[in-house]
Amino acid sequence: MRLIKVCFLLMAVVSVLCACGKSPEKQAPVTHIVLSNEVTTVDGVPVETDETQAVYAANDIIYYEAGKDFTYGEGGDGDSHSAQLAAEHTVIHITQPGTYRVSGCLSKGQIAVDLGDGAKEDPQAIVTLLLDGVDITCQVAPAVIFYEVYECGNADTPSKDVDTSAAGANVIVADGSENTVNGAYVARIYKQDTVVLNEAGTQVEDAKKLHKYDGAFYSRMSMNVDGQKKGDGVLNIVAQNEGMDSEMHLTVNGGNINITSGNDGINTNEDGVSVTTINGGALNILVTGQTGEGDGIDSNGWLVINGGTVIASACADSADAGIDSDMGIHIYGGTVIAGGHMLDHIQNGGQTYAVFTFAQKQEGGAVLSLRDEKENAVLEHCPQNAYSVLIYSSPKLTEGSYTLWSDQQQLATQGGGMPGGFGGGMMPPEGDRPTDGMTPPEGDRPTDGMMPPEGDRPTDGMTPPEGDRPTDGMMPPEGERPTDGMQPPVGDKSQNGQGKPDDHFQTDQEQTVEFRITKGANMFSGIRPLTALEGLGAQ
Repeated sequence: MRLIKVCFLLMAVVSVLCACGKSPEKQAPVTHIVLSNEVTTVDGVPVETDETQAVYAANDIIYYEAGKDFTYGEGGDGDSHSAQLAAEHTVIHITQPGTYRVSGCLSKGQIAVDLGDGAKEDPQAIVTLLLDGVDITCQVAPAVIFYEVYECGNADTPSKDVDTSAAGANVIVADGSENTVNGAYVARIYKQDTVVLNEAGTQVEDAKKLHKYDGAFYSRMSMNVDGQKKGDGVLNIVAQNEGMDSEMHLTVNGGNINITSGNDGINTNEDGVSVTTINGGALNILVTGQTGEGDGIDSNGWLVINGGTVIASACADSADAGIDSDMGIHIYGGTVIAGGHMLDHIQNGGQTYAVFTFAQKQEGGAVLSLRDEKENAVLEHCPQNAYSVLIYSSPKLTEGSYTLWSDQQQLATQGGGMPGGFGGGMMPPEGDRPTDGMTPPEGDRPTDGMMPPEGDRPTDGMTPPEGDRPTDGMMPPEGERPTDGMQPPVGDKSQNGQGKPDDHFQTDQEQTVEFRITKGANMFSGIRPLTALEGLGAQ
C-alpha cells in the first residue's frame, strides 16, 4: 500500500512539472487575409463591410483633397488627389488585436490598423502583420499604416537605449516570401477648428495637425520589423516621398528590406526622442531624390546599429547623409555602408569605422574597394548615387594599412586617419574647432541642424544665388576655400573633372596612398585619384 501511494505521488509531481514547464503554450489563432482586386477574403470568407468586425473593407481612405485653399493644409497641387481617385481605393481595416497573415494583390488600396481610442495606453492592443506574398499599391496615401495601437515608448525620458519588444505595431516578413509595398503620402492637413490666420487673412499663423503621414509604410506608434526563422523573406518598399516611417521608435530585427524612396528612406520623427535601432536583417536604401532631397536613414533622435547590414545612398544632389541623426549615431556592430554629401555626428559605439571624404563629387556606378595588405577586399561596393562622403564600418575593418580603389584606379588621401577622432584633413583651423569635434559653438549652429542661417540659405536648398555659385559645383569662391582638406586646396581644381591637376597645384599636407586604420574612428579627406598626384610627392 505504501509503495502504491509513493508511485501515485511521484506521478502527480511529474504531471504538475509537465503542465508547468514542458507543455507547449497555446498558440493564438492567426487570421488569414488574402487581398484581391475582386474580392478580398478573411479566413476564406469574403470580407465584410460591417465596421464591428475585426477585419472589414471600406472606401474611406484618408488623403489630401484637391481643390482646397491654404486654410486646409500645407500641401500643394503635387500633394493633392481627386475624390474620384481616392474612391477607387479599398481600405482593409484591422480593428482588433491579433496576428494577421496577409497575402495577395491590391492595386489600389491600403491596409489600415486602428484599435481605437485608448489603444495607445493598452498593453494588449498589439497587432502583428505577417506579410506572406503581398503586393499592394496606394496612389494617394501610405499603403500600410498603423494608427492606434499600444505605444511602449516614453517621450518623457528620452534615451538611445529603448526596448520596443512590447510595441503594438509589429511586422514580420514571412520566410520564402517576396512582398512589395508601393505607397504615397498625406501632406499636413489642419484641424479646421484650430486654424488661426494672420491679420490680412492670407496666411495660416497657427493650426494643429489633423493628419500628416509622410511614408509609404507608416506607423504613428513604435514599430518592430522582423523576419522569420530562415530570415530570407523580402520586403520591397517603393515610396513617392519617404519609405518607412514611425512617429516614435523603429526597431529592425530581421528581414531583407529594400527601400527606394523620393525622400528619406527611413524616418523616425519625434524630435529629440525617436530611436531607430537596427539589430539584424539587411537594409538596402536608395533615395531617388525626386523630392529634391533625402537621407538614407534620418532619425530625429538617435540611430543605434547593433547588427545586420545597412547599405544606404542619400539623394545624389542635396546636402544629405547616408545615415543621419539629430542626437547621435552609435555603431556597435553589423556592416554599415552609407554614402551622401554630408557627415553627421558619429559617436564611438565600439566598432571601428572609417569616413572617406572626397575632393570632388563621385558619380555612382564605379566599384569602390578597400584592400588590406594582402590585397583582400574588406569592402567592395558600387554606389548607385553620386556621393562625396562614404562611411564604412564592419567587423572586417581591423587595424592595419589599406589601399582604396575606384574600379582599377587607386586613390590617395590628403588627410590620414586619426585614432578616436578626426584625421588631419578633417579638422578646421585652430580656434575654429568645435569643442565636441562635430557640433559648432552655440550661436554658430544652424537652427535646423543642417541649413545655414536665414539669409545665407540658397533659395532652392541646393543652388546658391548667382554670383555666389562655385564654378565647378563643389568649390567655394576664391578666398573662402577651407584649408582643411574637405575641399580641394587653391589650385587643386581639376581641369577635366577626372582629377588632373592644373599648373598651380598647391598643398601643405602630405599626400599618401596608405589608409592607416586604427581602432575607433578614422577620418580620411581630400581623397582623389592617384594619377592627380603623380610627380607631386605622393608616397
